[in-house]
Amino acid sequence: MLVNREKDVRLGFVYGYARLVVYNEELDFVPDILEEVTVEDGRIFTLKLRRGHRWSDGAPFTSEDFRYYWEDVANNEELSPVGPPASLLIEEELPTITYPDLYTVRYAWSNPNPFFLPSLARALPLTIYRPSHYLKQFHADHADPEALAQRVEENEMRDWAQLHNRRDNLSRFDNPELPTLQPWQVMTEKPSTRFELKRNPYYHRVDSDGRQLPYLDQVTIVVTGGDLIPVKTGAGDADLQARGLRFDDYTFLKQSEERSGYEVRLWDTVRGSEYAIYPNLTVSDPVWRSMVRDVRFRRALSLGVNRHEINQVIYFGLANEGNQSVLPGSPLYDPEYRQRWAQFNLDEANSLLDSMGLTERGDSGLRLLPDGRPIDSAGLGPSARVARPLPHGRAKRPSDAAPALRSDRPDPPRALPRCPC
Repeated sequence: MLVNREKDVRLGFVYGYARLVVYNEELDFVPDILEEVTVEDGRIFTLKLRRGHRWSDGAPFTSEDFRYYWEDVANNEELSPVGPPASLLIEEELPTITYPDLYTVRYAWSNPNPFFLPSLARALPLTIYRPSHYLKQFHADHADPEALAQRVEENEMRDWAQLHNRRDNLSRFDNPELPTLQPWQVMTEKPSTRFELKRNPYYHRVDSDGRQLPYLDQVTIVVTGGDLIPVKTGAGDADLQARGLRFDDYTFLKQSEERSGYEVRLWDTVRGSEYAIYPNLTVSDPVWRSMVRDVRFRRALSLGVNRHEINQVIYFGLANEGNQSVLPGSPLYDPEYRQRWAQFNLDEANSLLDSMGLTERGDSGLRLLPDGRPIDSAGLGPSARVARPLPHGRAKRPSDAAPALRSDRPDPPRALPRCPC
């Protein structure tokens, strides 16, 4: 895998996606690291750990790791000067946390907390546990004072808190000695341009045939120049590549498929559209403000966008044409949201503008505002926004690309522009 920054070694944590709870394909929360989660009244969360679950170094994973995080890290003024994460505050109240036994942790609030499970399932989650058996050697409340002072000096740190914080970051993936619950553990210290990740022998997942995961014994992450990533990918230097590729690399990568022995696939995105035009509804000009607040103008604007032509010219016909909307996998999806006012229809667009009284035209053919000024995009004001999610790919700009993957599963393309009318 190729990356352009040393800190992107953290992709080992992101892609591993071992979380206390995870999203399944139906976007429901299901236990992952945990064996079971029960929720009472939306405010009491009982987390059941798996008996026998171990950290990558073989040490038991127990409720002590949750207690250590909460009492010795999150509520320690030297390690966490601003206190526990704000995401744990519900109406200014922190949770009450109890540990009934080695395999049970209970978080309770007085009011419902709809954010707790989503925060645990994120790509970069709220991590409410720590490998206490490893980190205690760097904590003033647990370590021998002389031994801790020596460690601080040897590592050229300011104090024990700085040393502890430097050693303790599960998601940064930059400490080879820090035990993990992810499928792989980083083995290379920074600075480096080549990071080796080896499989976690105590990883908790198995496949449907009962085989221990992960399948890969080793993952290599190589740091290279960002401009070289598409070239190296096209040359077959990466077995799996999703970062550093843009949509305008697509044709080059497709041309190199057979020669380099990989397959290019388009990666689903959670964004609903590549472009979305957002007229400034609070523009200071009163004439413009009155016009853009009229839904007929915004509908006409949407009907004047030739999405099919944009798709063919820019996206090689790979995108889905329609409004920005929730994706088909969402329980809130309705096909009408994708298609309403999204057809290219200049006659209907002109009819809507005529119904607004915008019938006068200037010498250039542009319609005129009631005060005689031409209606052009500059009049929307500097605060008018064009949002740029991707049509179907992992990227954030219209030139961002589909990743090159060794895979055989087809993925449907995504969507194209709309005006939020």
